[in-house]
Parts: sequence; C-alpha cells; structure tokens
Amino acid sequence: MQEDASRSATYTVPCEDYVHVVEFSPYDCGSAASLLAYGGNQYVVVGTCRFKEENTDIEGVEFNTLRVFVHGVRVDALAWSPESRLDKLPQIIRFCTAAADRKLKLFTSDLQNRHEVKVMEGHTSYINHVVFEPTEGKQIASVSDDHTCRVWDLEGNETVSFRLWSPGVSVCWHPEEVFKLMVAEKKGTIRFYDLVSQQAILSLDSGQMPLMSADWCLTNTIKVGAVVGSDWVIWDITRSSYPQEKRPAHLDKARLFRWSRANENLFSTTGCPGKVNSQLLVHHLGHPQPVMIGSSSVGAGLSWHRNLPLCVIGGDRKLSFWMTEM
Repeated sequence: MQEDASRSATYTVPCEDYVHVVEFSPYDCGSAASLLAYGGNQYVVVGTCRFKEENTDIEGVEFNTLRVFVHGVRVDALAWSPESRLDKLPQIIRFCTAAADRKLKLFTSDLQNRHEVKVMEGHTSYINHVVFEPTEGKQIASVSDDHTCRVWDLEGNETVSFRLWSPGVSVCWHPEEVFKLMVAEKKGTIRFYDLVSQQAILSLDSGQMPLMSADWCLTNTIKVGAVVGSDWVIWDITRSSYPQEKRPAHLDKARLFRWSRANENLFSTTGCPGKVNSQLLVHHLGHPQPVMIGSSSVGAGLSWHRNLPLCVIGGDRKLSFWMTEM
C-alpha cells in the first residue's frame, strides 16, 4: 500500500557533500528567491532557490550558491536569523549552527569582505536544535542532551538556562510574544516557558516516549505537533494537555515533525534513516492517510518553503524537494 503512493522528488539539486541538515529561511529576505542553507561534514552552503511554481521561466528549480562557509566539523543543526537580507547594502547573511563539538557558531557575512564567526560554549552534550528570536534576531535558544535549554545573546553570553527533566530535542519561539519559548523533551513532555519570570507556564504530555521532534504551528499557535515513537501527535493547547489527534506514521521510529508555513493544516514527518531509504510523509489534518509519500536515499533534515507547499530534505550529495498538490 505504502509503495504505490510513494513518489520520487519533484526536484533535486546536486551537492558536493553528504547533507546532514537543510533549512529554508522562514523570513522575508527582500528577494524574489528564498534563502536556503545546508550543512555537511565540513561546510555550510548558503544559496537562493526559485521554483517553477513561482516563475514559469524557471525549469524546475534554480539554485544559486551565494557562499560556502568552512565549518570544520559536521553540522547537526542550523537556524536562520531574521536579520538576513539581500535587498539592503551591505547585504547580510546571519545563521547559527550546532555541531558535534557541543558548540554553537554564529556566522555573519556581507557576502563580500566581512565574515565573522562567534563561538558559543556551555553545553556539555550533543545539541539537538537551535532557533533565533523571530522578531529582531537578537537572541538564540538551544536545547541539548545535557538536559538544558539555554538562551544566548549575539555576543555569545548565556543569558538564561532552564534545567530539563530529560534531553531537550526541539525549541521554538512564539512568532509575536517574544518572551514565550516552547521546549520539547525526549521523555514526552513539552513545556512553555516565560523568559521574563523564567518559569514554565504550560505543559503538554504525549503519554509515551521517545519524543524525537516537535514543532509549534506559527500560523496558528494553538497547534503543537510532534513525533513520538512511530506516531505523530497533535495538541490544541487551549483544550487539553493531552493530544487531540494521534496516528501511526512510520513503520520504524519517526524522526522529524515540521508544520508547513503556507497551510496550517499541512505538516510533514520523516522516518529514521533505514538501510536504504528514509520516508517522507506529508499529512493534511482533514485526511486520514498521508497526502504524499516520498522516498529518499538516507534523508536528513526537513524544512518547508516560506510560501509554497513544498518541503526539502537532504541526502547523499543531493537536496530533494517535494511539492504537495493542494
């Protein structure tokens, strides 16, 4: 059943290296194209993407590399700053990475002569996720296997630290209320913190474990989704601390959960990379079955386009893009 519905990627872009993480910028960069960054074993590549769906003169996808940043170690997580702009002079590219050396690196470049890297140290174990404060981009939050969520300023100072009950797997910032942070833990709990009082203000319970990834629906912030075990689960945070919906998604463990930025009822999940393929599923809240099943050779990372119902995953020397018909 699964095989019949599965299809290959709508578009692919070749890469020099194995892609461990890939992220569309969720912010307007002042260009008709979208900013996209991907990280491999040694480098971060930053470029712009445009698709046939945005401009009919384009055949499929047009990817232009803006700059390759030497990283030195494998990239495990990457987040875009809302300050990244291509329509101002000088242009500014700013993003943060997490790596296997337990350090965060903040990269700032004008794509000409100015290239700065600031290293942030403090985590004592693997860093699983990193995010910028979305309105001004002056703070960064990270979560780690060291049972902490930490907030940093752009100078690399740790300004807040929350002690978690288990490894932190995901962190999300509220799109308008900049003092609200969502932190998901591997044991199955998601907590919302007030950065002013530094207290938890709400918690959700998935009722099972391990929770591997969670996401806050930024177009409708009463919705939170996650993958736990092999299931996806969704909460309406105004109604209950237990999930409203729960469905089995992947035969083996699920790995990532991401809401679409274009449609609040659309989300995607990936399975843990198997011996040959990793499965990408796109789900719609109104449909009992996945609306799209994609198969990619050992996928890693997952990100949605800012406006299109299109998501990307990385793989062995390629990026794979899937367009969902709505």
